[in-house]
Amino acid sequence: MPRRVAQMFVDTLVDAGVTRVWGLPGDSLNAFGEAMRTDGRLEWMHVRHEEVAAFAAGADADITGGLAVAVGSCGPGNLHFINGLFDAHRNRTPVLAIASHIPLDQIGSGYFQETHPQELFRECSVYTELVSDASQLPWVLENAMRAAVEHSDVAVVVVPGDIFYAEAPDRRPSAPIRAARPVVIPQEEDLRAVADLLNASQRVTILAGAGAAGAHDEIVTLAGRLQAPIVHALRGKEHLEWENPYDVGMTGLIGFSSGYRAMLKADVLLILGSDFPYRQFYPEDATVIQVDLRGEQLGRRTALDVGLVGDVRPTARALTPLIAEGRNSRHLDAALKHYRRAREELDDLATDDGKTPIHPQYLTRLVSQHAASDAIFTADVGSPTVMAARYLEMTKARRLVGSFNHGSMANAMPQALGAQAEDRGRQVIALAGDGGLSMLLGDLITATQANLPIKVVVYNNSSLNFVELEMKAAGLPTFATDLHNPKFAEVATAMGLTGIRVEDPADLEAAVVRMLATEGPVVLDVVTAREELSLPPAIEAAQARGFALWALRTVMSGRGDELLDLADTNVWRRLTDRKGRKHSRT
Repeated sequence: MPRRVAQMFVDTLVDAGVTRVWGLPGDSLNAFGEAMRTDGRLEWMHVRHEEVAAFAAGADADITGGLAVAVGSCGPGNLHFINGLFDAHRNRTPVLAIASHIPLDQIGSGYFQETHPQELFRECSVYTELVSDASQLPWVLENAMRAAVEHSDVAVVVVPGDIFYAEAPDRRPSAPIRAARPVVIPQEEDLRAVADLLNASQRVTILAGAGAAGAHDEIVTLAGRLQAPIVHALRGKEHLEWENPYDVGMTGLIGFSSGYRAMLKADVLLILGSDFPYRQFYPEDATVIQVDLRGEQLGRRTALDVGLVGDVRPTARALTPLIAEGRNSRHLDAALKHYRRAREELDDLATDDGKTPIHPQYLTRLVSQHAASDAIFTADVGSPTVMAARYLEMTKARRLVGSFNHGSMANAMPQALGAQAEDRGRQVIALAGDGGLSMLLGDLITATQANLPIKVVVYNNSSLNFVELEMKAAGLPTFATDLHNPKFAEVATAMGLTGIRVEDPADLEAAVVRMLATEGPVVLDVVTAREELSLPPAIEAAQARGFALWALRTVMSGRGDELLDLADTNVWRRLTDRKGRKHSRT
């Protein structure tokens, strides 16, 4: 019996080390699904929404470092991929999307469910191609897979359903497709030029991001030689925060004042593997040196004095011996002192003051405190990401995954599903907003059906909380941000998960412990304070004016109780903290 194209796809994926695919079946995928069923080597991760499949595949690839696969049927089916694929594209995770298509002879006729996937996905992928004849195989599939793993990006192969049934060409396949691991180091004269600049400086600050993965020890050693504080971008947190005596926290809109200040006071800013996008947080007068593996990213966020193309780890290792020893530590000492003060002020907010609703800082601290040392965390965009950035303590083995570049809502639960698939015995915790979870709520069922024991912590503040904060900063009364939520714990129980609801802070720690000890998937539904402020490290005059204008408009619109809630939740706590009030710590 001749081998069909669908079987060729299965064989090629298995040879490349793929063990599962994420998606939903559909008639244009029937041949592929049947090949999977009869072959038996690939696990079908059945989700309820294709957006979840794409998010899950992105997180799967992020955690394993290997190629992950999402499959979707023609038209509306694979169209649902778009948001999750954009997220994987911007997170630079290797995902292959197999988008089936309408019958080949109907393309261009306005046929039922017709779209043009190769055009739709072009902006969120490094490679997109339509297979219009079986003779294009296996090359199109291999090209897509190779592009995905070599660029660490999304590749899309569009296949009409009838092509899957066609006889596969009798060609010798390539060797199994795996990512190459080249080591890129700048030329020695360029390294020496950078060393000369660093040696002539008095106040060096390092900013490191996702490109610092695997380079923790080398960056810490370099920072020690330079006596430089290390600031991390959000995606650098998991790689640099732990066991780092030079850490001064994060910068950016949800960062620390200490991270912002350490960059502002630098005479040289050394950027290592970061594409931190917010130009207003870069120093205006410092000499800027940037190291990045992707040369096209050099200088696109701030003006550069020197740009080097190279891997961060070997570049930092090669640069360290060129740095003169015996530097003074005044800049570092000042930065660390500021960080200790900033960290103490943040920690003072993460306590149980006995009030309801529960403070989200306290919730996050308890989750971090009781989670496993190798736990994987995912965080929804908005308030959960703020809490994760400020209160999750990372270790060498912990991971943090989120939509930190694309900024999509509803990412945390689907990404937790993807992160859990490789090792169902590892602790995976989703920090979910009530708005985000509601968007793709149906896929909680996937956790039970696919035996994925994720733990979902819901920050239930009955609002689009971060959107409200943005409105306040713009001087606008909050509008259309209310969420009339169900009791998520009861919804979870109805879906076959364990549901736990907490409204009293006195019950919270025991509930967190119970959640983490429970076998199978759990939803911990915590009623949290709506009026919690997440202040940026530097407040511009326009933002201050915006808050004042919001307060005036809020009172004039008859909603003064909202202003009192804001003061009760934030102002009085901060004032009493600064007067030395003692909090009971659990």
